[in-house]
Amino acid sequence: MDFENTVLGIEFGSTRIKAVLIDRDHKPIASGSFDWENRLEDGVWTYAMEDIHKGLQTCYATLLWDVKERYGEPLRRVGAIGISGMMHGYLPFDRDGNQLTAFRTWRNTITGEAAQKLTECFGFNIPQRWSAAHLYQAMLNGEAHLSRLDCLTTLAGYIHWRLTGRKVLGIGEASGMFPIDSGKLDFHEEMVRKFDRLISEQGYDWRFRDVFPQVLTAGEDAGTLTEAGAKFLDPSGNLRPGIPLAPPEGDAGTGMAATNSVRVRTGNVSAGTSDFAMIVTGRPLGVHREIDMVTTPSGAPVAMVHCNNCTSDINAWVGLFAEFCQAAGVEMDRNRLFPLLFRKALEGEPDCGGLLSYNYFSGEGVTGLDAGCPLFLRTPTSRFTLANFMRTHLLSALATLKIGLDILTGEEHIQIDRLYAHGGYFKTPGVGQRMLSAAAAVPVSVMETAGEGGPYGMALLAAYQVWREPGEALEDYLDRKVFAGAESRELMAEEAEIHGFERFLSRYRRALPAERAALETLEE
Repeated sequence: MDFENTVLGIEFGSTRIKAVLIDRDHKPIASGSFDWENRLEDGVWTYAMEDIHKGLQTCYATLLWDVKERYGEPLRRVGAIGISGMMHGYLPFDRDGNQLTAFRTWRNTITGEAAQKLTECFGFNIPQRWSAAHLYQAMLNGEAHLSRLDCLTTLAGYIHWRLTGRKVLGIGEASGMFPIDSGKLDFHEEMVRKFDRLISEQGYDWRFRDVFPQVLTAGEDAGTLTEAGAKFLDPSGNLRPGIPLAPPEGDAGTGMAATNSVRVRTGNVSAGTSDFAMIVTGRPLGVHREIDMVTTPSGAPVAMVHCNNCTSDINAWVGLFAEFCQAAGVEMDRNRLFPLLFRKALEGEPDCGGLLSYNYFSGEGVTGLDAGCPLFLRTPTSRFTLANFMRTHLLSALATLKIGLDILTGEEHIQIDRLYAHGGYFKTPGVGQRMLSAAAAVPVSVMETAGEGGPYGMALLAAYQVWREPGEALEDYLDRKVFAGAESRELMAEEAEIHGFERFLSRYRRALPAERAALETLEE
């Protein structure tokens, strides 16, 4: 096997770290993974640094095992590597590379004051999850570690730094830290100056450019694997240094690449622990607290509807059904339960028979809730069947996403021709896809590589890094060399399902005060 003609993508997802190796035809040929979970510690959603390191190395080790099983050879070198991860968050370090605080992930809703003040200052929406909001909130809180701050990055940026020694970010990932000027393909200079004034007012001697990483677009030189980086990724010592790395990207950018959704008027939805829709607008929008303005890996403007909650509540209920099966002496693992229950949802009524649920394991910015409290509601006249129950939870996972999409289409008049879907929510063929089509009222396509998701998208960006023609744009590379003739399954919901979702969402909006009351009543 000629591994020089392969590229490797590794993505740090919320519940799984996954590696995908692809060949010259952009087909997955091996994979590895490591399951993990974020933890709520001292009111902060986080991952421990030792788990980050262990997860990366274990994921890579399982990939090596898969390669050895398939091809009978060790993996010593690949054509390129790309690292991606969940966007946003806060990872600060001192000049010696020591971590200054626990990693504050995208899931946290603890930066409300900072996000509001920055939004007003910039005239640009700064969500709570953005790195700039976390940094400014730490400043407002007077956190002691800021006196030793040397650099700030994201999870993908940190791993890339460990592998190459370079503090850089792909522009899509960087756009979840701080606003981007798509014309200059860099952080927005006017907003940088405003942020510097805020830093100065707080009495710190460092400035924005001192601590934030360098911004790179897809295809730009992002460094090579160092000897120390090779040993960090592969402690066995087989991996050779000198391999080029693509600019590290976020899961939004890799999702766009994996679904060929980087051109204007295309869009994709990623649905897993969180869900988000990425719509390439080609132009900036007005300020909406429900909408993030980010970019493609090439720097084009993208409207992002990001919801903190998606499948966690579904997973919890499936776990309960698994416990019941075990208590009843029935052998039924989750790999069988998930598709069984998902398919059952197709038998439910379009509006779920009057049932309602809120999947809020954590706070939800789209609906203005700072904390989570999963809630299931019904009335005595609701049709409480298993099919309606499962459909309720599948629609609930998309409800806040739909609220954001309605702003794009209704207030900003953004036209969406179709959506491409990927992520765990869509693993059972035709189920999540049909639910999303009912929510968005557009055709939804799932590609044959959808199950590979973000790591596959990162592998494609790494392939673009080394295999593109001179001057070849990312969207052209994907169209001509990756997705030409690619198989996909397109599905359009029936009118009854679309109207049923609208009735469900109307009930969802009206009952939001019940969710807020539950939070206030049950808050410990």
